[in-house]
This record gives sequence, structure tokens and C-alpha cells, in this order.
Amino acid sequence: MATLLSSTCLLGFPFLKHFSSFIPSTDKCNPLRLNKEPLLRYSCCVTTCSTSSTPVFPMSSSGGSYEKSKRVWIWTESKQVMTAAVERGWNTFIFLSNHRQLAIDWSSMAFIYPLFIEEGEVLDGENKRVATIFEVSTPQELQQLQPENGQAENVVINLMDWQIIPAENIVATFQGSRKTVLAISKNHSEAQIFLEALEHGLGGVVLKVEDVEAVIKLKEYFDRRNEATNLLSLTKATVTRVQVAGMGDRICVDLCSLMKPGEGLLVGSFARGLFLVHSECLESNYIASRPFRINAGPVHAYVLIPGGRTCYLSELKAGKEISVADQNGQLRTAIVGRVKIETRPLILVEAKRESDDQTVYSIFLQNAETVALVPPCEGKGLLKAAIPVTSLKVGDEVLLRIQGGARHTGIEIQEFIVEN
Repeated sequence: MATLLSSTCLLGFPFLKHFSSFIPSTDKCNPLRLNKEPLLRYSCCVTTCSTSSTPVFPMSSSGGSYEKSKRVWIWTESKQVMTAAVERGWNTFIFLSNHRQLAIDWSSMAFIYPLFIEEGEVLDGENKRVATIFEVSTPQELQQLQPENGQAENVVINLMDWQIIPAENIVATFQGSRKTVLAISKNHSEAQIFLEALEHGLGGVVLKVEDVEAVIKLKEYFDRRNEATNLLSLTKATVTRVQVAGMGDRICVDLCSLMKPGEGLLVGSFARGLFLVHSECLESNYIASRPFRINAGPVHAYVLIPGGRTCYLSELKAGKEISVADQNGQLRTAIVGRVKIETRPLILVEAKRESDDQTVYSIFLQNAETVALVPPCEGKGLLKAAIPVTSLKVGDEVLLRIQGGARHTGIEIQEFIVEN
């Protein structure tokens, strides 16, 4: 089956508690289009023709690699939700069989790929079976959900009771199968549960909502996950000043994830340049390794968070998402588990880039052997040992993230700004 990404809207319909056979289509697959001059056009919307024997869903060109690996179908009767979904590259919508006129009306406004619920199955505009619907409310019904049952390549599940454990069981059962399982989700939080079940998640979700906010939040989630597939550009800078600075309130950030050598947080006194501060994952003779912790700096410092935004270290709290970067610029998102603020002696570090000796980048850190900055990789990307601030000297090289310095509530903006 072709690689798929769709978005569609879901449900409120009777379900069959068994699989029905799948009848492959040998005809051309065309989305429902009645008006040749739609009010809105989206280049990423629809694959209009295919010679494949199986239905082909529209492929979104706007999503990242994580988003392209998951399907999103939207079920809604709200035009505002439809518009928000299409604007975000999701254009597969599910309608009840008696709402075909609504599909026709929406097709006059935007390119959409309509699917219809009928007798426990999902049909396309030519009444070809696209998916089988399966309701799970007991362990016995969950056990009946097996890859070899039925021939439909898409399975839509409605988890009526428990969600997390059944979703994990389904991920395990269908691993290696060519079938795609989508779960009905009534909000973006449920969708996230299904997309993260057993780490790899289900193949997609059917977002059944009437609220635009759910669509926006789900897209933001995909954007954060897509960041993990992108490399962040990190720049080499040379240390120009190291000075003991006195006492200050510094923050330790404890994550709900473990970090490995080379990973840490991007922190700086100015948003224009963030230093890669190493985690406390390295072993020492005097203190146990704490691979979940970063001794990040004082309360005033900026730290990178998902979406390319920054916040102050003092704004972090349990449950907030934060961006973890490694020496190669690989990003991932982690959850803050705890934040500790304590008064400690500080050290000031300043650095400049070779290509710009006028701009100074600085950071304050606790003056302790366990606090370190990350240097550039050695040849062939080999990890170079982190440099403790107690050993840091003028001329040492460290890694910086260079970005726009002007910020409004953490969002980069274009304006004149001077920071010293």
C-alpha cells in the first residue's frame, strides 16, 4: 500500500465487532469534486488519480518525517474545524453516510478527500471499502483484534473502556504487519496517548472534534515531534573570558528522561547565543552520575524549548516540555520533572565567533566541577569530552546556537535590540 498521510474527521456511529472483507479497487481513485472552481486551493491536498489496486490517500507535503509516518483523519461537522485542518495539510474527512451533502458543500470550498461511515465500515466516494471499524470494550474483544483477521489494510478502533494498555497491546500485536491501525480520539491529549503507545504508537488517529483548538494542538504536537528529526545548526565559538562572579540563584533542571554523553540544554544570558550545557551524566570519583540532571545556570538565563522558542530558566516547572540537544545538533523533546533553585557561587563565561569578533555571547554557570560546556566534535563526529567550567580557559572552543536576539514571550521577532 502506498505511503499515506491523511487527515480525517471521526465519529459517532455504530460499530461492527468483527472484521469485514476488503474489496480492492481497480478503478481510478478520485476525491469528490463537484465544483471546478473551489474557493480555496491547497497544493498539498489530494492525489487525484492512481493505478494502484488499493485506495490512495492524499499525501501532505507540509508535514515533517514523523508526521508523514502517521495518518490523521478528521471527523467533524464544523466548517471551522475543517478549514483549520486543511490549512495544516490534513484533508481526509469522515462523514456519516447521511451527511454526503455536507461533503459536497465542503468540496466546493477546498480540496478534501471524503470518506463515509456505513454499517461499520469506512467507504470512499466510490463506495470502495477503505477501512474496517472495530469497537473494543472488553479484553475478549481486544483479543479478537488480530492482523490476520479480515483483509482491510486500515483498521479504525474505538476504545470504549481502557485506552493506554489496550493501545500498547495493539501496537505489539500489529508490529511488522502492513495493516494500519487508527484510534478514535476525542481530543488532542487522547491522540497523543495513541501516537506514543509503546513508544512507536499506533499508525494514526481519527480526531473526532468540533473544536478548532484540538486541531491546532495536535498540529503543534506533530511540529514538536518533527523537530527531533531535524538537525539544529550549532556554531563553534572561542572562549574569551572566564571570571568568578560571586553568588547567585542557579537552577538545576531534572528531566523525566535520561541523557547520554554529549547531550544537554541550550542556555545563555542572551537569546542571540545559547551555549550547550552538558548534563551530569558523566561519572566522577566524588559524586554519583545523575544523567537526568542539567545544572543549567541562574534564574535570568534563557533556555531553548520546543518550537524554536525560549523561556527563562525561572519559568520552568514540572510538566513543561524542553528541548534537549546533542553535540551534533540532534534535538529531542523531554519533560521537566523537577526544578531546584539554590544559591551557589557563579562563574561568567564569554565567547566570540571567529567570523564576528564584535558580538559577545555569555553565560553564567555554577562554579563546580560537575558543570560543563560541550565543545565541537572531533574528526568524523567523534565525541570530545565536555569541559568543566572549573577547567575552562581562554582559547577553549565551545558550541553555540546562534539565533535572533529579539524575543516577545519567547518568540523570535524582528526589531532593534541592544543587550549587554
